[in-house]
Amino acid sequence: MPQATPRSVLCALTVLVGALALPSQAQTVKVGLAMDLSGPFAVGGAEAKAGFAVAMKQLGGKLGGVPVEFVEADTAGNPEMARQVVERMLLRDKIDLFTGPVGSSVALAVGPPLFAAKVPYLSSNTGPSDYSGARCNPYFFGASYPNDAYYESAGKFASDKGFKKVAMIAPSYPGGKDAINGFKHTFKGSVSDELYTKLGQLDYSAELAQIRASKPDALYFFLPGAMGVSFIKQFVGAGLSKDVALISTAFSADEDMIPAVGEPMLGLFNTAHWSFDLDNAANQRFVAAFRQQNNGRNPSFYAGQAYDVLMAMDAAVRDVGGKVADKPALLKAIKAANYKSVRGDFRYGPNNFPIQNYYLRVIAKDANGRIANKVIGTVLERYQDRTAAQCAMKS
Repeated sequence: MPQATPRSVLCALTVLVGALALPSQAQTVKVGLAMDLSGPFAVGGAEAKAGFAVAMKQLGGKLGGVPVEFVEADTAGNPEMARQVVERMLLRDKIDLFTGPVGSSVALAVGPPLFAAKVPYLSSNTGPSDYSGARCNPYFFGASYPNDAYYESAGKFASDKGFKKVAMIAPSYPGGKDAINGFKHTFKGSVSDELYTKLGQLDYSAELAQIRASKPDALYFFLPGAMGVSFIKQFVGAGLSKDVALISTAFSADEDMIPAVGEPMLGLFNTAHWSFDLDNAANQRFVAAFRQQNNGRNPSFYAGQAYDVLMAMDAAVRDVGGKVADKPALLKAIKAANYKSVRGDFRYGPNNFPIQNYYLRVIAKDANGRIANKVIGTVLERYQDRTAAQCAMKS
């Protein structure tokens, strides 16, 4: 007859099994950085990389006190390439957290494999309406903004300014369609033209002729990066700026574009959730460090967002004690946003998108004669995007 197992041994085994079941602190946190360093979003991708670099230096190679390994790749703004990059990061590199893509089409492509693998995706730029609304997911955090809210702020400004007839132009892809729909949601006047271009298009002669013929009071445009640089130069060169006011968002009117365009940018109104001249300690620290690392130039909002996302990851890893394998705790820590953001105070809504301010800026010359944005007011205060009502998540 076999001997009974001593009670002390059973107790020891129980403790051991319980300990093995608990998530342990990661020896290294792995972060996937899938950036758009070539292709149609290359300008924003380069700025994001510069913002990540500032955060990396300040964090000293750690997130929340745990050594970090960044797994970097270029997606070229191509959804299919991006999906392959992310699948490789998941299978080969076993990433714990993810960020990086600039474009909405890329975010929509890489989301499903990340969600299936239960890897939190903190977006350092785009916030597609699909993810803020009906396809919201606990593993997606629109850490920067929801697409529609940005454009809703521009539409509200256009109405508040008294424009009666506005033409609109954007590229034909998910982000461009969000840009048009968001603006129309809050603009109370009439739309003279709704023009969609090819993504990456640089010649706008046909569109400018159509805009001239429709005689709008103002033109709202969403053309990020090189697209916007070409468009503004052609718009002013065609003489349209004499009769038609330009309205945009930070995507087409930020510090990454101003040096490439110069004087034609003066007087352009745009809305943003962040600006390099916001007066808070976290922002001042970031801007000073960015200037030091980038020959004195001002950061764009792409850089500010990228910096903010790594600081958010740092706080979340710290708050779970490095136990990134504990997914419920990690998601809770991310959503708590327990860090000082460069945008100032904000909180996440039920759809994991920020409830935050949106500011009005104008491009002008500063005291040193440098052309730059200046915050001149608040368009929307503590604003939650309208698509949040379509999200089934409740907290």
